[in-house]
Amino acid sequence: MRLRSGVFASSCLLVQALGVALFLRGFFPVPVRSLPRREARADPPAEPAPPGPGMVSNWTKIPAPLFSKVVIVLIDALRDDFVFGSKGKQFMPYTTQVVEKGTSYSFVAEAKPPTVTMPRIKALMTGSIPGFIDVVVNLNSPALLDDNLIWQAKAAGKRIIFYGDDTWVKLFPKHFVEYDGTTSFFVSDFTEVDDNVTRHLDRVLKREDWDILILHYLGLDHIGHISGPNSPLVGPKLREMDNILKKIHIALLSKDEAPLPNLLVVCGDHGMSETGSHGGSSEGEVHTPLLFISSAFEKRSGPLTQPERVQQTDLASTLAVGLGLPISRNSVGNLILPVVEGKTMREQLRFVHLNGFQLSRLLQENTPAYEKDPGYEHFKIAEKSHSNWIKLYLEGNNSEILLNLGKKVLKQYLEALKTLSSSLSKQVAQYDMYSMMVGTVIIMEVLLLLLLSVPKALSKRAEFEVPLSPPLFSLLFYLMCLMLCAVHVIVCTSAESLCYFCSMSWLTAVGVMMLISALMCGILSAIAKIFENSRPPLKNPVVSSSSWSEIDVLILAGTIGHVLSLGASSFIEEEHQTWYFLINTLCLVLCQELCRNNFLLKECDLQHSTNVKQNFDSLGETSECKNIDIPAAGGSKLDKATSSSEFMEGSYKWISLATPWVILICCRLLRSLNQTGVQWAHRPDFGHWLTSSEHKPELSFLAVVSLLMIFFLVQRRCSLVSKIAMALGLLGVYSYRAAVGNVIFPWQHGGKDISKNSAAVGHGCFCYALMRSIPVAAYVVLVTGLRYHLFIWSVFSPKLLYEGVHVFITAAVCLFFTAMDQNHLHRAQDWK
Repeated sequence: MRLRSGVFASSCLLVQALGVALFLRGFFPVPVRSLPRREARADPPAEPAPPGPGMVSNWTKIPAPLFSKVVIVLIDALRDDFVFGSKGKQFMPYTTQVVEKGTSYSFVAEAKPPTVTMPRIKALMTGSIPGFIDVVVNLNSPALLDDNLIWQAKAAGKRIIFYGDDTWVKLFPKHFVEYDGTTSFFVSDFTEVDDNVTRHLDRVLKREDWDILILHYLGLDHIGHISGPNSPLVGPKLREMDNILKKIHIALLSKDEAPLPNLLVVCGDHGMSETGSHGGSSEGEVHTPLLFISSAFEKRSGPLTQPERVQQTDLASTLAVGLGLPISRNSVGNLILPVVEGKTMREQLRFVHLNGFQLSRLLQENTPAYEKDPGYEHFKIAEKSHSNWIKLYLEGNNSEILLNLGKKVLKQYLEALKTLSSSLSKQVAQYDMYSMMVGTVIIMEVLLLLLLSVPKALSKRAEFEVPLSPPLFSLLFYLMCLMLCAVHVIVCTSAESLCYFCSMSWLTAVGVMMLISALMCGILSAIAKIFENSRPPLKNPVVSSSSWSEIDVLILAGTIGHVLSLGASSFIEEEHQTWYFLINTLCLVLCQELCRNNFLLKECDLQHSTNVKQNFDSLGETSECKNIDIPAAGGSKLDKATSSSEFMEGSYKWISLATPWVILICCRLLRSLNQTGVQWAHRPDFGHWLTSSEHKPELSFLAVVSLLMIFFLVQRRCSLVSKIAMALGLLGVYSYRAAVGNVIFPWQHGGKDISKNSAAVGHGCFCYALMRSIPVAAYVVLVTGLRYHLFIWSVFSPKLLYEGVHVFITAAVCLFFTAMDQNHLHRAQDWK
C-alpha cells in the first residue's frame, strides 16, 4: 500500500493519540467509591455486641445532634498564617482573642492538590479526595451525585441557607431553602462580591427558620489573584472578615438559650502561593485554618500552642456527628475528637465506632484483599475491646477500671481510623499500571515506526510503500495476538484492584491487541526491508544524504535536550525558558545559513548566469547564420526576464535574511510582555507596566488600536447592519474596560486611584509528528518512573495533560494539511 508522508504521519499520530488516551486513563487515579447516593441511607450499625449470652446493646440508632444551629463561614484562599500569624493578630483581633482565650478549638487543615475551589468543596462536604481530573470540570461544576453532608442534611429535614460562590448552587441544586449565588469570574471585584453575601446577615441571624447557614466569601481570593498575599488590600479584607465573624458569633451566643448550643465553623477551601495563585502543593496553598467555636467547649487558658494538623476531609465526618447525620459513604476522613470530648465515654466510643465502621465498609468495597489491611485488623481488635467495655458498662461497673479501659479502646479506635484513612487515601493515588503499560507500548511502537520510516518519508517523492499485507496475514501476527490475549486474561483475573482496560469489552480489548501486534509486525517488516536493501545497520537513517547540516544537528540536539529536561520539576515549571533558548539559537543558526547561501555562494551564481547568457548569445548568432526565425531574445526580452528574475531573487533574499531577526524581535517582545513560571513571576514586565495606574493612557491607546484593527480586518465581508453592530459591540468592550477602570476615555485623566510544491507538506507533517512523538514517548516513561514524586500532582501531571492535548492538536493539524494537500493533488490531476 503506497502512502504519502503526510497521510502516514497523520495515521501514526491518531494511533499514538489512542495510546496517550489509554495511558492518561490509567495514570489519573479514580477516587474510591461506595454505593450510589440513593442506596446510601441504610440502617446504622449497632454498638458492638457484648460477649456472653443474653446481653444486647440497646443503642442502634444514629446519635442525637450535638448542636442546634451550625454556621459555616468559608473564606476563599484563607491561608493559615492569615489567622495564626502576625496578620491575624494585626487585622483579626476578635478572632485571635477567641482562638487564644475563648471557647474554641483551632486546627490547621491540610488540603490535597489540586487546590482549586470545586474539588475542595467536594472534599469538605463528602470527605472524599477528588481526583486531579476534577480540575477540568472546575469551570462547569455539575451537580454532585456522591453521598454528601448537604444531601444527608436535607434528607433529615434540615433547612439550609447559602450565600456566596455559585459553585455551591451548581453542586447542590434544589438543596437550599434560600440562596444567593455570586460569580467568581470577575477577579477585579473584591468588594461587591462580598457585600452581596454580607447584606443578608442581619436579616437571617434574627430568624429561627434555618438549621445550617453557609457563607462563601470570594474577595480575599480575588485580591490574591490580582496582587498577591502581601498586598496592602489583604489587611482591610481580613479586618472585614473579622467583623463579620464577630457579628455571627455574638448572634449565635444570644441564641444559646435553646436546649443545644450552636456552632460556628471558620475554614478556607485552599490557601494561596507567594504569587497569589493556587492549584499546586506549596505550603501556602495546602494549609488553611479550621476553627470550631461554640459555647459547648471549655474556655481556653494559657498561651496558644501550635495548632494541631488535621486533614480537610475530616470536616465532613465531624459535622455529620455534630448534626446527628450519617457519615458520607465515600468519606475517608476521621472524626476530630476534641469537638466531642465533652461527651460521655460511651458517646465518644459510639462516634468513633460509627466512623470506623464506615471506613472499613468503604475499604471492603474497593479492596479485594481488605482483610489483610492493617487498618481493618486494628478496627476489628478495637471493636472486640469495645464489646468488652460495653459488657462492663451494662453490668453497672462505674469503677476507674471502666474509665481506663474506655480510654484504651478510644486510643485503639483512633489508631485504626488513622490507618484506615491512610489506606483509602493511598488508593486514590493508586495507578492502573496495566492500562499505563498498554498505552506506553502503543506510543513506543508508533515512535519506532516513525524513526524507521524516516529515509523514505523524507525522500523527494515524500511517499513510500507500507507493507500491510505480509504482516497482517503472517503467522507472527496471529501468534502475537494469541500471546497478548493470554497475558490480558492472566492480568485481569489476578489483579487485586480494578483496572480500566480489564473493564473493557472483550471485542475492544482484542482490537487493541491486534493493533499492537500489527504495529510490531510492521516494525519488524521495516527492519527486514532495511537489511534486504543491504544498508549498513550503523548508517544514519535520518536523512538520505551522507552528511548532516548544522540545522539538523541543532534540531536533534535541542529535541534530546528538551526531552531530558522533562525529568526535573524545575525545568517543567520554567519550560518556557528552554523554548526561549532553543528558538533564539535556531534563529541565529538560520541567519548564519542564509548569509552563507546568499553571499558566500554569490560568485558561483554570477558565473553561472554569465555562462547561461553567453550560451544564449551564441545560440542567436547561430540562428542568424542559418536564417532561422528566432526573436531577439538575447536582446530586450532576455534582459527584461533576467532583470525581473534578479529583482525577485534579490527581494526574496532580503526577506529571508530579515525573517529570523523579525522572529527574534517578536520573541523578545513576547518574553517581556508577561513573566510566567514560578521563579521569576514576581519580576516586573511590560504587562505590569501597562496595567499600572500611571500608564493607563498607553494601555488605552493600544486597546483602541487593537479594536480598530479587528474592525477593519473583519468589516470588509460584512453588510452595513453587521458593520454597525460590530462597531457598537467593540465600543461596548472598550466602555466596559473604561467603566471598571482598566482603560480611560480621551477626556478622562488617568488618576492613580483607578509549504509551497506537495512533498514539502508531507515532509513537514512527518517531521512535526516525529518531533511530537519523541517528547511524549519519553515523558510517559519518565512520569511512570516519577509517579511517587513529591510534585507529581502539582508539576508532572499538568505537564502530562499538556503533552496529551498537544498530541491531539498535532494529529488534527497534520490531518488538516494532509487533507488540503490531497485535495490539491486531485485538482491538479483533474486539470491535467
